[in-house]
Order: sequence, then C-alpha cells, then structure tokens
Amino acid sequence: MTNVTIIGATGSLGRVVTRALLKKTDAHLTLFSRTALSLVANLRVTRMSASTDNASALEDAVRDADVVFVALSGDLPFMAGQVVAAMNRVGARRIVFVSAYGIYGEVADERDGRQSRDVRGSESSGIPDILLPYLRAADIIESSGLDYTILRPGWFKDSADGEPGHYQLIPKGRLVHGHDVARESIADVVCRVVENPYELSGENVAIIDVQE
Repeated sequence: MTNVTIIGATGSLGRVVTRALLKKTDAHLTLFSRTALSLVANLRVTRMSASTDNASALEDAVRDADVVFVALSGDLPFMAGQVVAAMNRVGARRIVFVSAYGIYGEVADERDGRQSRDVRGSESSGIPDILLPYLRAADIIESSGLDYTILRPGWFKDSADGEPGHYQLIPKGRLVHGHDVARESIADVVCRVVENPYELSGENVAIIDVQE
C-alpha cells in the first residue's frame, strides 16, 4: 500500500486532495495539521495534530511516506525548510509542494499576451512582495536534493461538479495565460503522482484551468 502524508491537511486544498486520494487511490493517508483531530476519522487515515515547528512530530509524519504533499500558508520558507530537513533525516524522498503562479514574473498580460508590465517588487526579483515567500520556498524545494514536484496554481476555485477541470501544466520558464484553477484539478495531479511517482519528477509547473 502507498503511504501519503498531507501537510496542511485542514486547509481548503488539503481537504480536497484528501477526498480525491481516498476516492481514486487505495493509499493510506497521514493527515498532518495543528487541527488534524477535527478531521473525520477513516480506516485509511492517520491524523496527526502538530505544527511544522515540531521537528519530531514532523519526522514521524513523513517517515515511511512514499509521497509527501505540502500545501501550507504562513512563513513558507521556514516551513519548507522544516519539511525538507525532516524528510532528509528519515530518508523520505518524494515531495509535491504547492507554491504560487507569478513567482517568476511569468503571468501573461491578457491584453497583449506578453509578460505583465505591472509585475514589480521591492527586490531585484521583479515580482510583487507578497509572492517572495513563495519564490523562496520554491528555491528551497528545488535545492533540497529531494525528488520534487512544485505546483504553481492560479487562483483557487471550486469545481461545480466536484470533478477536475480541463487543466494545463505549464513548465517553468514559459508564460502563463489564464488565472483560475479548481482545487479538484490540483488534486487530480496529486493523484497522478501517487499512482506514478515518476510523473512530473523534478518539474516545476504552473497549473491553470483552460477556459472553455
């Protein structure tokens, strides 16, 4: 049986990913969050109530995990570093980390299809300050030595029918056209990785739903 750890399991995305994995795979899930005990119990679920600054609890959560999925908010660089350190200490290798689109100034201006002219920040990176933690966290994951996939989603929305949208994955270095993505679309990518750990290995991709 595949073991999957979800760090940030009580967030809106973590909950959708949990539902998708329980429905579409036979994986055992470890749900890690400060409020994990508020989640509904399930025979295929282990709930761990702790935060990422609890190193021993984090190690227990990722130990024996075939895939670690991370969807957090807050001090992302610190939390990314904590997760990477815990995984390296216990020998866990595969991580799927959620960052944000726009961290490379890659969002196209919808008026002319070129890179947005208003993407500026206070640092030389040229991105809005609000995105800098997402960029730094992505840098930490890329340099971690782990087998990573970084997902850079657009603005979250809920699927009308509870199913993934028609989404596209855009490699790092290419412009991103569009801005919305259903949580269910992100969950579908996670299910694909759980079913085939080689899928998107070592890749950093934006994910956007295609406008019908």
